[in-house]
Amino acid sequence: MKSSDLTRPFYFLWTTQTAANAADVLYIMALTVLVLDRTDSLVSAALMPLMRSGAQMLSSLIAPLLINRFKLSNLLLMSQVGQFLLFIGLAVYLQFNGEASSLVLVFLLVFVMSFLDGWTTPARNALVPRLVLREQGLLKANGLLSVSDQIVQFAGWGLSGIIVAFMGASPTLLLTAVIYGLAAVFTLGVKEPVRSEVVEKELDALSSNAISEIGTSKWDTLTEGWKMIWETPRLRVLTFMDMIDMLGASIWVGAFTLAFVQVALGQGEEWWGFINAAYFAGTIGGGLLVLALARTIGNRYVMVMMVGMAGYGVLTALYALNTVPFVALILVMFMGPFAELSVINRRTLIQHSVDKQLLPKVLSAQASLMHLVFCISLLGMAGLAEYIGIVNLYLFAAGLTILALLVGLLSYRAFRDQADHTHISG
Repeated sequence: MKSSDLTRPFYFLWTTQTAANAADVLYIMALTVLVLDRTDSLVSAALMPLMRSGAQMLSSLIAPLLINRFKLSNLLLMSQVGQFLLFIGLAVYLQFNGEASSLVLVFLLVFVMSFLDGWTTPARNALVPRLVLREQGLLKANGLLSVSDQIVQFAGWGLSGIIVAFMGASPTLLLTAVIYGLAAVFTLGVKEPVRSEVVEKELDALSSNAISEIGTSKWDTLTEGWKMIWETPRLRVLTFMDMIDMLGASIWVGAFTLAFVQVALGQGEEWWGFINAAYFAGTIGGGLLVLALARTIGNRYVMVMMVGMAGYGVLTALYALNTVPFVALILVMFMGPFAELSVINRRTLIQHSVDKQLLPKVLSAQASLMHLVFCISLLGMAGLAEYIGIVNLYLFAAGLTILALLVGLLSYRAFRDQADHTHISG
């Protein structure tokens, strides 16, 4: 990888996001154990991810108002510092109160922390095009971020379980606070490119005009990203494809994978762990594959995305029909690279499809939409599994991916007509 493709601020962004993701995994595991020990209720423990998704969705909805007022790098810093301070407060509270601590207060703090985290991913993905120097660098940057995300997910859940078991839930939260503190420090190195004085004056003038507008200006700000998605053919198609694909994504949530292992493969919980490990290993390999093929892929993002979706859909269908455990491991491992080819190239296409100044608002709108779709998917798939069975559920999810692929193929003109957007400006 040529160092000239990626800037120093990008590496700070990469580091701070990796640290923040590791902290997220640690604190979710620690709080889940704490809630289960206190209540002995799976329903209570399940409230936490539901609250997190709800808070992040609300945060994404109002993110455009913040994006209008603050630089993206400052938004990231505010999010990391805020979560750092809240973690310290939560950890100290639990340390001193122990069994007498209020779970209502714990859930409230989780909600606020998740709300602060809600604009992190849109801000991060919108910053990436500003922190690379060439088109090839954008694919590499997305690949690096995806690899680090998957490594944290792959290693994080196993290591966090060991850490919580060894240290206990409350001390683990103190460790989490330290990691978030490091993430906040690294965020200081994320600097956006300096604009010329002429551009700064034009943006100041636009901001002044926006401030002077009457009541509806805030509504216009909140809906600008949604309007851009609807009015831009390529964004509309990509978002629709993402929604269809996301509807089937919940099949890889723990309860569904465990049910499949037990019913279709006839194995115990240990094979549940093997399947999860194989899938994450495949996604890490897929991210590395994108990095290795960045030059070969060039600007053929659409074609590679379609190949990734087709491969993932076919392998998911084969996985559903297979009953041999070792074959299931191989299929899942090969799914990962195809999934990453699809996701990374789709993200890069979205970043290419809109002006850098509007990109944060578009990504915020998409993030809130995807959170909503995923929640619907969780509830819908759980109900559907009762009627059609776990094997047919995986076949249905494979069909959704193929449907998303067909939408892309039938709407190929939207990609061709906007070919002029596939170059990084500035």
